[in-house]
Amino acid sequence: MPRPVRIMTMRLPLSKDNFATIISVYAPTMTNPHENKEAFYNQLASVFSGIPRTDKLLLIGDFNARTGRDSDKWPLVMGKHGIGKCNSNGELLLALCYEFELIVTNTRFKQKDERKTTWMHPRSRHWHRNDFIITTCRDKMDIHSTRAIRGAKCWTDHQMLRTKVAFRIRQKHNRQGTSKRTKFNRAKLSTISHRESFEQEMDSALAQWEKKESSTPEWADLQQVVCNTAKTYLGKPDRKYQDWFYPNDQELQTLMSRRDKAHQRVLQTRSTRSTTAAYKYACRLLQKRTHALKSYIYIYIYIYIYIYIYIYIYIYI
Repeated sequence: MPRPVRIMTMRLPLSKDNFATIISVYAPTMTNPHENKEAFYNQLASVFSGIPRTDKLLLIGDFNARTGRDSDKWPLVMGKHGIGKCNSNGELLLALCYEFELIVTNTRFKQKDERKTTWMHPRSRHWHRNDFIITTCRDKMDIHSTRAIRGAKCWTDHQMLRTKVAFRIRQKHNRQGTSKRTKFNRAKLSTISHRESFEQEMDSALAQWEKKESSTPEWADLQQVVCNTAKTYLGKPDRKYQDWFYPNDQELQTLMSRRDKAHQRVLQTRSTRSTTAAYKYACRLLQKRTHALKSYIYIYIYIYIYIYIYIYIYIYI
């Protein structure tokens, strides 16, 4: 695969096992063919796929895109402090951010419009925001400020974009030697008959183990025999809380399938307005159905309580 000419990456060590990956890009302009734009964002997506998920990520550069101010359409990707209108390049950028769970930090901070824009159109003399600093939604609190610096002279027609970053390093805990605790259905041992049967099963299993073992038995083998016998006879404990909805409800399954298909369509088509609206509508229908099922459960509970109270009053009072 040829090296992307518009993308540059750098990986910096932060501590012993923590790194920060900085990606600098220069996206195609609006006058470029749509195929070139798609190729650029596909290359950028392949770069993201090769970055470890534990790395801190900063995506910076001139995207030649306008993301607008419609934060309701992109709630996880944008903040509430956008500017201007969104264009086709902005749609491609926001769709990429949605796919890889990224957020545009320029839109998270309230400030004057002159601190938001970075480039002035040579003919209309209108200021626009074409340069962005993007990070992961997981690390958005590491970015304390992102703003344009009007007074800086950078020998370019773009204003300098500055961000304040304080990476929070999460220490990795050594969990070697720990294992998940196995739980058994100890409620069976509450009855005498089950308890006696379990003791007989355990005695027979230990007797067979003693015959197979040599003069120096190992603790791990004894532990395995005890656990296997308890797992065979007692089994796993019953769930304490049951599901409040019916997983086999046909209408619920249909709505869930419709929601999943709409979500996949959003990710595959770079999220146009129509596909996003269809996904939100499918989510609303699914939420409405789950709320209806939950209300039915409450109605049944109230009916059972009422019948129980009525029978109790009729018999004892």
